[in-house]
Amino acid sequence: MEVHHASVTSISQRVQQFYARKEPFRVYHGSTNSTRIAEKNHDNTVDTSRLDHVLEVDKGRKTALVEPNVPMDRLVEATLKHDLVPLVVMEFPGITVGGGFSGSAGESSSCRHGPFDSTINWIEIVLPNGDIAKASKTDKPDLFWGAASAFGTVGIVTLLEVQLGDANDFVKLTHYTTSSFSSACTKIQKEVAKSNVDFVDGIAFSPTSIVICSGRIVDAVPAGSKPRRYLRRKDPWFYLDVKKRAEKASRPVVDYIPLVDYLFRWDRGGFWVAKYAYKYFITPFNRITRSLLDDFMHARVMYHALHKSGLSDTYIIQDVGVPYEAVDEFHQWVDKTLNIYPIWLCPIRLRRDEPDSAHGLHADFADPNCPEFMLNFGIWGPGPRDYTKLVQQNRAIEQKVHELGGKKTLYAQAYYTEEEFWESYTRPAYDAVRAKYHASHLPSVYDKVKVDENAKKKVRENSRMPSALRTVWPFQGLYGVYKAWRGGDYLLQTKKTTAAETPKRD
Repeated sequence: MEVHHASVTSISQRVQQFYARKEPFRVYHGSTNSTRIAEKNHDNTVDTSRLDHVLEVDKGRKTALVEPNVPMDRLVEATLKHDLVPLVVMEFPGITVGGGFSGSAGESSSCRHGPFDSTINWIEIVLPNGDIAKASKTDKPDLFWGAASAFGTVGIVTLLEVQLGDANDFVKLTHYTTSSFSSACTKIQKEVAKSNVDFVDGIAFSPTSIVICSGRIVDAVPAGSKPRRYLRRKDPWFYLDVKKRAEKASRPVVDYIPLVDYLFRWDRGGFWVAKYAYKYFITPFNRITRSLLDDFMHARVMYHALHKSGLSDTYIIQDVGVPYEAVDEFHQWVDKTLNIYPIWLCPIRLRRDEPDSAHGLHADFADPNCPEFMLNFGIWGPGPRDYTKLVQQNRAIEQKVHELGGKKTLYAQAYYTEEEFWESYTRPAYDAVRAKYHASHLPSVYDKVKVDENAKKKVRENSRMPSALRTVWPFQGLYGVYKAWRGGDYLLQTKKTTAAETPKRD
């Protein structure tokens, strides 16, 4: 813990420098799965990238003490050594523990355990005045829930205690085919109601073809069955395998999937978003080409390319949740307005049962009159090439979700006006936490998640790609592929200096 404490002390001292000048700052984590572009350089940034260790796994208490920049694959690897697994594991290996806590993350076990932040016992946090505090659901609960989903606008989370559950070797996954969104929603609710079910999600391939995937952890594969694998180069992509084997099946299809393969089943192909890369580059989309290009088809690499190419400005990338009773209406609207398929469906239990949890951005989750569950729609696909029309479509999604009493996950770009944004999120509870814990001078969560055209402009200016080619096919995409292949830091923009300009140092 000595190294951890030294790192946190250094971060605290850096934050104190900003606080003395009442200057806002950005936080550099070293990686992201967000599709938002942020303006970061050395002078406006606190570097926390070294906080990337699993410090302890307590088998008796079923907890892990984890620094915020530990990615999901490393956390799972560390806990499985003790026959334990996090209660909620985000779908991509590179999503970090801190990102999951600060960014409203959920997965198929969220039907049972809620968003990832609900599975955290306590956090250590550097407040915006440099103080180091500890907060839990019972000690400083306003700070704990205020920091959850706040995207770093209440302070810098530096340590988390993560709840774990018993692990086994396999997930028994049963695929149920349904022919309408109404029947799919009913089936999802029935599966969630079963106490022995650990995971529930679904894939809508079309308005009349939806497969619900219901899973539970088991210790072995029955005699006569073989495990289904999804992480190796030679394995099928998960959604394609489900489509091929379960979409038209006359009876439920049962698979036995190694636990880690299940947890990260969406990594190869990034759900199905990578298929659009084949279309963009006019490349055949088949088993051979997917195998040959496998190194580029994992989420970590894809997000790197997405940032550098700027192609995120041509896609609809949204995760939004609506109450069960609004599912039919929302789907009909999505089908008519966007006609994007497949769609990911994931039930998430949002209700906070803990006393004194009505704090922060989602204080309404503690209100017993609010929906206990929402069904998340993962809507990812090509949008209009005209940027103005793309913005209009994204705004239309946000407005429809608000109309239906739903919520939007804010890892993607937000197109709300500030007034519209605060109609969907609980500003008084959020601002109260910020005022109490010295964060009012920092950018708000709206400032963090809104479309930042100035940041986009500066990223383009710092690009080494000739300006005449930046939006030209196929050079725009090739530039992203090149940067993904080359690797390197793609968030912390190198500050350009001249011979007469000396970089500032801490």
